[in-house]
Amino acid sequence: QVQLVESGGGLVQPGGSLRLSCVTSGSGVSFGVMAWYRQAPGKQREVVARISSGGLKDYADFVKGRFTISMDNAKNTALLQMDSLEPEDTAVYYCAGSTRRWPSLRIRASHYDYWGQGNQVTVSS
Repeated sequence: QVQLVESGGGLVQPGGSLRLSCVTSGSGVSFGVMAWYRQAPGKQREVVARISSGGLKDYADFVKGRFTISMDNAKNTALLQMDSLEPEDTAVYYCAGSTRRWPSLRIRASHYDYWGQGNQVTVSS
């Protein structure tokens, strides 16, 4: 059974950094697109960053220049390096993976085949 297992969240002060990891457990799957989403209390889930197996990347405007997404195709692992964190970044972060090769990174959340369990990130002094 394939699962996405996230780690790396926690509490950090404003201006600090965290790195989230998303590791695929199980075998027999490769991802064409992996992504990070987040959901803050009382708000809708929103996409943070997306990456294709070919290395294309896409970021939400509110994280451009602060967050970096990367992907290890061989290990089906995605990373999200988060720098210059702000209190507004506080949320539960989810990784997602789609096994299809899409012509565009901007696919719907419903197109992802696998989701992680969520990882809390809190930015507070």
